[in-house]
Amino acid sequence: MTDFPPAAPAMHHIRDHRSLVAGLERRLLVWLARRMPLSVTSDHLSLLGLTSMMAVGASFAAVRLTPWSAAAVIGALAANWFGDSLDGTVARVRGQERPRYGFYVDHVLDLAGTTCLFAGLACSGRMSPIVALALLSAYLLVSAQAFLATHSTGRFQLSFLGVGPTELRIFLAVGAVWMIRKPWVSIAGLAPVRPFDLGGIVAIAALAITFAVSASRNARTLYLAEPSGARTGSKAA
Repeated sequence: MTDFPPAAPAMHHIRDHRSLVAGLERRLLVWLARRMPLSVTSDHLSLLGLTSMMAVGASFAAVRLTPWSAAAVIGALAANWFGDSLDGTVARVRGQERPRYGFYVDHVLDLAGTTCLFAGLACSGRMSPIVALALLSAYLLVSAQAFLATHSTGRFQLSFLGVGPTELRIFLAVGAVWMIRKPWVSIAGLAPVRPFDLGGIVAIAALAITFAVSASRNARTLYLAEPSGARTGSKAA
């Protein structure tokens, strides 16, 4: 028994993706999707995205045992990009889109994978567990705002200030190499800090600003789009 009747309208929204590499990435993904074997489905790719992000978290945690796990981090990030970025493109290219199912499953898996990522960072010894938890909380806050905005405004924003999922993967890959080469950094003569702690604090601030700006902008847009009964002279429902 389903909660959604067969006649329920499909969810349609505009994907607002204007990251630095979005144009090039879109063309590459379409090229790959057209050459993907028919036996490989979008669900397979979504599962690859989840398992590879879990592998990223496990590889970060394994840094305590061997610095060579940084290489596994980079490989798992590449696999995550392939699966997570290509699943929706494959469905669109083949005309097999399932908007509500695809949106829900894709982002549920993203949330699960990201939680595994930060759990791995917290266990790696290269990021304070407190910073990792705060960063995960900030990420979930921004994600929740984006999902609510998609439902309320019909626009799903995938990037902020030119930074999207692909750019974040690149930052993580660079950070994985950097943390092995220089476990501690010092800026302007201040006390040494771990690179991922420094990057995490900067990311938390950026996410907090993103949340505040996006929430304020969307609230204003919806306020103006739906005048209250007092403003229109009609009775409130």
